[in-house]
Amino acid sequence: MSLGVNLLGVLTAKAAKALPAAGWDIEIVEMHHKHKVDAPSGTALLLGEAAAHGRGIDLAAQSVRVRDGHTGPRPMGTIGFAALRGGSIVGDHSVMLAGEGELVTLSHSARDRSIFARGAVAAALWARSQKPGHYSMLDVLGLSY
Repeated sequence: MSLGVNLLGVLTAKAAKALPAAGWDIEIVEMHHKHKVDAPSGTALLLGEAAAHGRGIDLAAQSVRVRDGHTGPRPMGTIGFAALRGGSIVGDHSVMLAGEGELVTLSHSARDRSIFARGAVAAALWARSQKPGHYSMLDVLGLSY
């Protein structure tokens, strides 16, 4: 329900589409509090889906979620995930697009859980004037992939 995370998803899809897989690797790095039990987080997966959408690929077939030991070179076109846990961090997410000699980083930091309530209120206020139907937060923001 975070407005910022939903914006980050759209920006991720557009960046992934604009930068060719042959020259640009995508890594999604997320960090949450030490009590979080799932990894990668739902938000990290949302960002991965956005990147995959931008690239026109299937995330399940092209994601790399664990690297340990001698892994060999990175397969071209994959989307990597790194999940970090510690302290009381609500949620930090970065999408890193790494090219030869340059790095583009898109990120969002949730500093307080009230952002989710504010997003839900914004969506409810927006929905009041809409016809019945299926909508997403991207509709609330007036954005799309």
